[in-house]
Amino acid sequence: MSRVNDLNNILRSLQTATPDIEGCALISEDGLVIASALPQHVDEMRVAAMSSTLLSLGSRSASELDRGQLQQVLVKGDSGYAVMVSAAAGTLLLALTSKDAKLGLVFLDMSRACAQIQAVL
Repeated sequence: MSRVNDLNNILRSLQTATPDIEGCALISEDGLVIASALPQHVDEMRVAAMSSTLLSLGSRSASELDRGQLQQVLVKGDSGYAVMVSAAAGTLLLALTSKDAKLGLVFLDMSRACAQIQAVL
C-alpha cells in the first residue's frame, strides 16, 4: 500500500474510534492537503489554507509571547471545535469535533494518530 493510503487509513481510524471527531485532515505547513477524512460539504483547500495560516499565526504568537514552541491550536465555535496539533516535521493534524466533544479523549487519540503518522512519514 502507498503512504497516502496508509495516512488516509490512519485518519479514518481516528475518526471512527473517536465519536466526537466529525472529520480530520493531515495538512502541510504550506497549506496543502496530504490526506483527509473531512465531511463532503467541507472545502479541503480552504480548510488547509486557513489551518496553515492559523498555525503560522500561532507559532509567531507563541514565539513573540515567549511561550516556546507551538504545540496546538484550538478554535471553539458554536458548532464545535477545530483542533490542530503538530503531527510530524512540516505537517499538522486537524480534527473537527462536535460542540460537546470530550477534548481530553480527542487530544489522546490525536497524539496516538500522530505517532502512527510519524511512522509512515
